[in-house]
Amino acid sequence: MDRTAGLADEPPAACPTVPHRPLRVPAEEAESRARAFHDVMARRRTVRDFSGRPLPEGVLEWAVRTAATAPSGANVQPWRFVVLTDPERKARLRAAAEAEEREFYGRRASAEWLEALAPLGTDWRKPFLETAPAVIVVFEVHKGPGSPRPYYTKESVGIAVGLLLACLHQAGLAALTHTPSPMRFLNEVCDRPPEERAAYVIPVGYPADDAQVPDIRRKDLEQVMVRL
Repeated sequence: MDRTAGLADEPPAACPTVPHRPLRVPAEEAESRARAFHDVMARRRTVRDFSGRPLPEGVLEWAVRTAATAPSGANVQPWRFVVLTDPERKARLRAAAEAEEREFYGRRASAEWLEALAPLGTDWRKPFLETAPAVIVVFEVHKGPGSPRPYYTKESVGIAVGLLLACLHQAGLAALTHTPSPMRFLNEVCDRPPEERAAYVIPVGYPADDAQVPDIRRKDLEQVMVRL
């Protein structure tokens, strides 16, 4: 089937443009800058033990601004970042999430999945949803009364969350990506409309002084990169 059949000969009218302002890095500095960024990001770890230390003013706003610079399908920008800091709201979130997690660990998860999780020491208990000073709940925004139809929604939101985590780490903060399933309870906890669908729950804060993380290793470059 010819998908071009019936299409107009003339391209659609382009949106207004502005001059591109690239980040100009001298060629001799490119590798060292890339390596320096890698060396910082290589220290990023998922943390489950948070300090009660308050977050610096404005850091969450700048992290969300950074996330919102991500590319998205048709530039629809189909994301919403709901920041929870109210203790009562976080307690409701934890109670609802732990109810779903009990079902997951007790009934829904396959033996293979539970075996893969076992080395990480996770279970249905999610105290970090209360102990972290902030929790960012990331929603995909689908078509609704005030929002257009998105394209490549999961891909777009995933890229944005990657930038969010990188910015938080650069600011010296720890984070965790939590994905309870199903997530519909988050619309009620966060007062969001039905066209918004929760995708990630991200506690944010400083790690506790005695925080521990699993002793894991990342794959070597030869295992993740193919040059053709």
